[in-house]
Amino acid sequence: MTQEGRAAHSNKEEALKTIPESYRDILSGKSFAHLSTIMEDGSPQASPVWIDMQGDNLLVNSAAGRLKDRNMRRDPNVALSITDPDNPYRCLMIRGRVVEVTTEGADAHIDAMARKYMGVEAYPFRKPGEERVLYVIETVSVSTMG
Repeated sequence: MTQEGRAAHSNKEEALKTIPESYRDILSGKSFAHLSTIMEDGSPQASPVWIDMQGDNLLVNSAAGRLKDRNMRRDPNVALSITDPDNPYRCLMIRGRVVEVTTEGADAHIDAMARKYMGVEAYPFRKPGEERVLYVIETVSVSTMG
């Protein structure tokens, strides 16, 4: 890519605040997202996660007490990278902010994600006494490729 092409691509990326309709299919499919959170010492931490959308917001589900849970509760700034499973050169790169952390609906949501990703009715990896948590992420900046 030429310098001019890179500059045009960068300007396009900075202008996006929401996920373009032409890329939402990546999120509706069985794409895994890589969620980056910030550790207490300021270093990054990344986890592969199932991803969902609610309007223009992204939804991530985890168990209370996990590292990503602790990180997002302490610092709501996150980044996600989601690649199209049918074309690895087509992807979304999103910077966002956790705007809601709730247990309400989290159990039903993880079961819905298990249906989407695994084709099973209920999330099979639930541990006894585990509390599920749903994180609502508002997009701050969206970059696309492909």
